[in-house]
Amino acid sequence: MKFFKNLPIVMASAILLGTALTQTPAEVNAAPLTGTVTVSGSSAIHPLTVEAGKQFKAKNPGVTVTSTATNSLKGAQAVSNGTVKIGASDWDNSKSVPGFTAIKGLVPHPIAVIPFATIANNNVKVSNLTTKQLQDIFAGRVKNWNQVGGQNAPIVVINRASGSGTRVNFQSKLLKGASIAKIGKEVASGGDMATAVSKTPNAIGYIDLAKVTSAMKTEKYNGVAPTTANVINKTYPGWAYGFYLTKGTATGATKSFIDYVRSSQFQTTTVKKMGFIPLTSMK
Repeated sequence: MKFFKNLPIVMASAILLGTALTQTPAEVNAAPLTGTVTVSGSSAIHPLTVEAGKQFKAKNPGVTVTSTATNSLKGAQAVSNGTVKIGASDWDNSKSVPGFTAIKGLVPHPIAVIPFATIANNNVKVSNLTTKQLQDIFAGRVKNWNQVGGQNAPIVVINRASGSGTRVNFQSKLLKGASIAKIGKEVASGGDMATAVSKTPNAIGYIDLAKVTSAMKTEKYNGVAPTTANVINKTYPGWAYGFYLTKGTATGATKSFIDYVRSSQFQTTTVKKMGFIPLTSMK
């Protein structure tokens, strides 16, 4: 009878032992993630980081993710000097690009594909621009919309300030490396670009596709519309990889956060929903 009285205890012990034997060492020893992940840089990537931070914190309450929108160059510089854990950039700052030398010690982590587009104020009658026309407009050689098939009105050029990843990629991909003259107005962020172009008659600029609204119009490029579908099918060249940059190898909460943003779950849901393109879509 004594054996049967102790039977529940014996069975419970066996269950606990079996569970312990089937768990991996990592599961047995895993502790909740804690810490703060600080991110700074690209204004294009900023909204994606904010949303990723909310989701990551819901899964890891002990971790706080903060993000500040500046520009790609400032983000890379901030992580290089240790001000933040992650620099968000629209280009790989560990490599040199025209106008900017490589920053040593940075490790790039691609997190999404960023499509971008030439935009204009809704009063502009032109709907398509060729490579040559764009080059001439941003070099200051073409100054009136009637020179490219539009109305008789001066073209108001709006640029991103130097250090912007969108500017680097626009110049590289759509202007084919042609120079940008110091004309018109410069703005500090993608949000500022959207506001300036939408509120300035006859204006032209460029922006990441995720920020395009009905308050502005996009320009076709050599007859091809700037859409995510056309980026994926390789008919539209206006895109670039977005990166999280770390100083050396990422560890702890920083590594886990980057892994989460690169995960299939986040890529196929949030990345697509927010107007970016999942990494796996580019083959």
